[in-house]
Amino acid sequence: MPKSDCIFCKIINQKLPSYLVYEDDSFYGFLDIHPLNPGNSLLVPKDHYRWVNDVPNFGDYWQAAKTLSVAIQEVTGAESISYLTLGYEVEHAHIRIIPRFPQDAHQNGINIKATLQISPQEMQKLSDEIYAKTNPRN
Repeated sequence: MPKSDCIFCKIINQKLPSYLVYEDDSFYGFLDIHPLNPGNSLLVPKDHYRWVNDVPNFGDYWQAAKTLSVAIQEVTGAESISYLTLGYEVEHAHIRIIPRFPQDAHQNGINIKATLQISPQEMQKLSDEIYAKTNPRN
């Protein structure tokens, strides 16, 4: 059930724009508009749950995160992927999927303040390329 004041529920319900990278019956993935690296995405359940541990199909959630991660890594050429599930910024369960690169700003863990400015054109290009890999039938 969507929560009317939740920014992620508004994104899922197309009331706010997003750069879509993944979608299935249960989950919705989109690029973070304050990316820590190119391809940094958020994967959220379509139903409103407060915490990642609250999501009843927890295993499916992480399988979707893996599918999205593989696509992000292929598109960006990332060396590895990091995951964050802090959950305090927005009160809707979300997995942050962060591609990692040699000499990025996250050498000793993840620096959540080290955001990048990426042009809307580049964000759309990343979105299109990642989505094409996570939804090959489209």
